[in-house]
Amino acid sequence: MKTLDQFEFSAIPSLNKPKLLQLARCEYIEKAENIMFIGNSGTGKTHLSIALGKEACHHGYSVQFWTAAKICNELMEAQSQKRILQLERQWLKTDLIILDEVGFVPLSRTGAELLFQFCAARYEKGSMIITSNLEFTEWTQIFKDEQMTSALVDRLTHRAHIFAMNGDSYRFKQSIQRS
Repeated sequence: MKTLDQFEFSAIPSLNKPKLLQLARCEYIEKAENIMFIGNSGTGKTHLSIALGKEACHHGYSVQFWTAAKICNELMEAQSQKRILQLERQWLKTDLIILDEVGFVPLSRTGAELLFQFCAARYEKGSMIITSNLEFTEWTQIFKDEQMTSALVDRLTHRAHIFAMNGDSYRFKQSIQRS
């Protein structure tokens, strides 16, 4: 389990620590706002997502953690079994969904469309924390369609808290220190 106390804020001096600590109070969930961590691999995006998810649990909110690839697989399976609506009802009941690694694994056209539907269904109904190693301008690589990508980014970033996580990989630095 990752916590905010364990995060090395000094590794990314441009990161707004007071804002993150404010978000740990979970008021964004009541407002159905999103949090987005965008930046290089190994900079702590997943760590902060898990830490904020843990804080949400401590405040009594329900939280689910998914990688983008795993939710796409789940959605495609649900579609083939004609249970997308059942799954949609389930994910709309969850207060906070953490969607990790958007852009790490290429998605099929169907997977991208289903992920769009998933995110669009939560728009202004429930909060999401999203991590990606790709800038928004590169998201057409994931979703394969410029209009769909534009519509999705527009929804996700509306009233969102966006953090640029650019710096050196924490994991790589640890490996060098151990050597």
